Amino acid sequence: MAAEGEAAALEFTPTWIVAAVCSIIVLLSLVAERCLHYLGKKLKKKNRKPLYEALLKVKEELMLLGFISLLLTVFQGMIQRTCIPAGWTDNMLPCQRLEVKAGATKEHFVAAGILGRIGRRLLSEGDAGADNCLKKGKVPLLSLEAIHQLHIFIFVLAITHVIFSVATMLLGGAQIHQWKQWENEIQKDAPGKGPKKVTDVRRHEFIKKRFKGIGKDSRILSWLHSFGKQFYRSVSKSDYTTMRLGFIMTHCPGNPKFDFHRYMVRVLEADFKKVVGISWYLWVFVVIFLLLNVNGWHTYFWIAFLPLFLLLAIGTKLEHVIAQLAHDVAEKHTAIEGDVVVKPSDHHFWLGKPRIIFYLIHFIFFQNAFEIAFFFWILSTYGFDSCIMGQVRFIVPRLVIGVVIQLLCSYSTLPLYAIVTQMGSCYKKELFNEHVQQGVLGWAQKVKMRKGLKGAASKAEPTSNADSAGPSVKIEMAKAGEDVEAVGNTE
Repeated sequence: MAAEGEAAALEFTPTWIVAAVCSIIVLLSLVAERCLHYLGKKLKKKNRKPLYEALLKVKEELMLLGFISLLLTVFQGMIQRTCIPAGWTDNMLPCQRLEVKAGATKEHFVAAGILGRIGRRLLSEGDAGADNCLKKGKVPLLSLEAIHQLHIFIFVLAITHVIFSVATMLLGGAQIHQWKQWENEIQKDAPGKGPKKVTDVRRHEFIKKRFKGIGKDSRILSWLHSFGKQFYRSVSKSDYTTMRLGFIMTHCPGNPKFDFHRYMVRVLEADFKKVVGISWYLWVFVVIFLLLNVNGWHTYFWIAFLPLFLLLAIGTKLEHVIAQLAHDVAEKHTAIEGDVVVKPSDHHFWLGKPRIIFYLIHFIFFQNAFEIAFFFWILSTYGFDSCIMGQVRFIVPRLVIGVVIQLLCSYSTLPLYAIVTQMGSCYKKELFNEHVQQGVLGWAQKVKMRKGLKGAASKAEPTSNADSAGPSVKIEMAKAGEDVEAVGNTE
C-alpha cells in the first residue's frame, strides 16, 4: 500500500510521463489561444468591434474559469481536512443513500456515510483527509471526487452557455439579415420632393393587421392575438417599414435615408458581448439550483418551464407593443398626409424600461444552457441510469423544451427584440459609427471636465469677478450643458 502511495507522488513518477502530459496540455492551450487570437484579428480587420469585444468577454469568462479551477485545486486539501458530523449528510441529498441495517454499530454507520460520499476507491488509495475524518468518527466536507466533478460541471456550464449564445445569435442574425432586402427596397423607392399623398389610415396594411384585425375591441383578444402572432411571421415588411419610419422621424428626421437595418445589427452586436458573459446574478441562480436539487423534488424538471414561460411572455409583449403603436395612430387619425408614422415611447414597455427585456433574454439564454449542460454532465459522469438523472418521463420534456426555446428564441423572439426595442423614447449610441461615437463621448467628457473646473474657479473667486466675466462665459456654460444633456439622451 505504501509503495502504491509513493508511486502516485510526483517525485516517484517517471519524468517522461510528466513531460509528455505537460506537453499535451501546453499544446492544446496554445492552439486554443492562437485560434481565439486569429479570430480576434479577423474581426478587427473587418471592423466588427462589437463582436471583437464579445470575443474578449469570452476570454474573460475562460480566465474566470481558470481562477475557479485554481481555487478548487489549492483549497481541496483544506476542504478535505474539514470534518463534519455524519448526521449532517443525511438530508437534502440528490440521490437516496442506501440505509444501514438495524443494529449496526456507530462505526458501521460512519463508514457507510463516508463510502457513500467519497467512494471506496479514494479510501483504498489512502486519502489522508478522509482517513483523518474517519478516525474522528466524522466525514469530510467534500470528497476529492466530488470536487473534481464540481470542477468539470462549472467548466461545462460556461462553455455550453457561450456555445448556445453564439448559436442563437447566428440563427437570429441570419433571420434579421433577410430584412436587408427590405431596407434596400425602401432606400431605392425613397420619395422625392413631390407633393405628399393622403393615406387612409384604416386601409394601411400595418393598421389593418394590428388594429382592424383580432383584438380591436377587446384587450384580452388583443393579447391572445399577440401571443399567437409570435409563432408565424412575427415581423412583416409593413411592420419593418412603419417602425423604421417612426424611428427616423423621431430621432433623425434630417436623414430620411438612414440605414436602420445596419443600426439594428450594430445594437444587436453590442448586446451580444454582454449576453455571452455570466453575470453574478446568474451564478447565484446556479447556487440556488444546486441547493434545491434534492431527491424527489424534480427541481431540474420544473425549473425547465421557467425560461419557456418567460420567452413566451417576452414574445407576446413585443408583439403587443407593435399593436399598441398601430392603435395609437388609428385612434387619433382617419387620414394623414404622407406615410403612417408611429411614435416610439418607453411607456409601451414593462416599467417604462425596454432594457428589462434584454436582462430577461440574457437569463433565458443562460438558464436554457444550464439545463442542457446539466443533462450532458450527468450523462457523461454518472450515466443515463443514474438516480440523479431522473426518470425518462422527466428527461424527455426537458430536452424538448430546450430545443423549443432555442428555435423560438432564434427565429422569433430575437428578431422581435432587435426591432421593437428601438421603439423606445431614446436611441442608442450605435446610431453613430465608431469614430463618431468616440468623438462625441470624448468631447462630452471634456465639456463636463471644463464645466467642473469653471464651477470650482467661480466658487474660489469673489462674486464680483464672476459677474465681470461677462455673458460669454454664461452662454458657453449653457451651451455645454445643453450639449451634454443631448448626448445623455442616448442609451
